[in-house]
Amino acid sequence: MTKLILALHGAGLGDRLLAPLLRTALADAGATAVQVNLDDADVAPALRFGPAEPITALVSVWTGGDPEPVIAAVADAAAEPQPYAYRVTERVRLDPAPVPDGTRANVYAQIALLRRPEAMTREEYLDYWMVHHTPIAIRTQNTSAYIQNITEEALTPTSPDVSAIVEEHFPMAAMTDPHAFHGSDGDQTELQRRSKALMTSVARFGADQGLDLVPTSRYFWSL
Repeated sequence: MTKLILALHGAGLGDRLLAPLLRTALADAGATAVQVNLDDADVAPALRFGPAEPITALVSVWTGGDPEPVIAAVADAAAEPQPYAYRVTERVRLDPAPVPDGTRANVYAQIALLRRPEAMTREEYLDYWMVHHTPIAIRTQNTSAYIQNITEEALTPTSPDVSAIVEEHFPMAAMTDPHAFHGSDGDQTELQRRSKALMTSVARFGADQGLDLVPTSRYFWSL
């Protein structure tokens, strides 16, 4: 089974991407599951940034078929002829809480598109991120799910060079409350310790620069 992630840039994509028409088209294209992450009103207070045009939605698709009709179905639904699209290898480090298909997960789902610094080889980058950084991130944040996606191939000519895509789930309060984000329970000293440890590790593999940070609401369906 192949996992694809597509990043989109249009405004007001919720109605298009959550509609049954997209799921029907994806099932016809051989997909077995789809996840839609939207930068919508529910996550409006959260921090977001990126080096180029803002990403407003991401669609993850699991398929046993050809990626091209899957990409075409998402592009048509979003009215975006050339979305960013990647084939990825998924590593789930903390499982998301189960919710019924089509129900918004009661979390702040933060997605980051990461770019490898030129000074690191791909092997060095992935080793640090997956072996060394991940335990630090989980210890220093109030994370309820942690999903790593290693990009193996860009599938459209517009797709920028992205090394990895990570999805982390936090309580909704974490959008505006650093204690809720870091799990420091109101202790300012502990908050500073956790924040410093996290950012020191982030800088060691270049994830403190050149990344897209996208706050999202998360929806999932089996097809």
